[in-house]
Amino acid sequence: MRIYILLGGTLFALFSCGKKDMAHPVLTKAQMASLLVDIYLAEAQAQSVPKPQDSLIKIFLPHEKKVLEAHHVSDSLLRDTYSYYYAHPKELEAVYDAVIDTLSLYEQRSYGKRYTHPEPSPKKMKVE
Repeated sequence: MRIYILLGGTLFALFSCGKKDMAHPVLTKAQMASLLVDIYLAEAQAQSVPKPQDSLIKIFLPHEKKVLEAHHVSDSLLRDTYSYYYAHPKELEAVYDAVIDTLSLYEQRSYGKRYTHPEPSPKKMKVE
C-alpha cells in the first residue's frame, strides 16, 4: 500500500512540476515591454500630482486598471506573466532593456519638443 501512495505522490509531483508557461499563456516580451512602459508612464503621471503617497496610490490604481484593459490583460494573466519572467531572468532582462530603450526615446523626444535650441550660426574665421 505504501508503494502505491509513494508512486502516486511521485507521479503527481512529476506532472505538477511541468512547465507552467505551457499550462498558462503569458505575454510575449514585446507585449510585456509595451505594458510596462504604459504602466510606468501612468505612474509618472500620477506622481506629478502634488499629493501624499497614500493619495497617489488611490490616483494610480484606476490608471493601472485602464492600462490593463487597453492591453486586454487580466490580473491573472499579469500575475502568470510576472511569475514566468521572474523564473526566466534572461528573458526578463530583455524585456526591461526594451522598456528602458522605449522610455529613453520618449524622454529624448519630449526634451526636444520642450527645449528647441536654435542652430548655432557658423562663425566666420579670419585668416591672417
